[in-house]
Amino acid sequence: MSHEQSVAIIIPARYASTRFPGKPLISIAGKTMIQRVWEQAKQSKLAKHVIVATDDQRIADAVRAFGGEVRMTSDKHESGTDRLAEVANSLREVGIIVNVQGDEPLISPLVIDAAIKPLIADRSVEMSTVAYPVKDDEKWQSPQLVKVVTDRQGFALYFSRHPIPFLRDPGEGARAPRLGHAGLYVYRKECLAKLAGLAPTPLEQTEKLEQLRALENGIKIKVVVHEHNSPGVDVPEDIAKVEALLAVPHVVPVVGSGAL
Repeated sequence: MSHEQSVAIIIPARYASTRFPGKPLISIAGKTMIQRVWEQAKQSKLAKHVIVATDDQRIADAVRAFGGEVRMTSDKHESGTDRLAEVANSLREVGIIVNVQGDEPLISPLVIDAAIKPLIADRSVEMSTVAYPVKDDEKWQSPQLVKVVTDRQGFALYFSRHPIPFLRDPGEGARAPRLGHAGLYVYRKECLAKLAGLAPTPLEQTEKLEQLRALENGIKIKVVVHEHNSPGVDVPEDIAKVEALLAVPHVVPVVGSGAL
């Protein structure tokens, strides 16, 4: 595989989270969350490298202790994208960058690889992400769930915290799928560098959704729809939910399992 098609997964990890300080180092069934995310990412068949990007020495020490690769970054970054871009810029023999959130200990390597494939298959695709069908009505109405609508070729038209598309005539039923957005992104390195250098945009600031910066600047985002969606850890109460899922055999898809 050429350098342009070589893939690296970068996991941004901050200690100073407003809602949950020290989140990457919390214990989930005997392992830190950052170790669980790293172990899932390492199962990707398409990524050559898995790197944790952090500005905190405690996180760096924990990653090295379990054998992971870590890069120290500036503590001045305002977003995970900026932290990602700093590390990506130093990876000379990598052309595709995957952003795996550091708070998804159950993320499936099958989903990661599904998101990478469009960039491997088509060099004109600059960026991709993942969505999943949403059946729960209460979840669909929540502004915490980001929704996405796509064009006929599977590229994102818009992301919103509001339910989209609006169902004008409920009696007819929905003609378009209800898709929730999962926060996993794949970029060509040049696209990532461009995004990190762009100023925040009006829609991005209105919805508080960084991916809208790409759309507002004409960068097309391929949306891969996958049935499996892994729950993240946003607040301490989520830990028990993740531990309960870990106790269920085969609930976390792994490479070679054939599960979704």
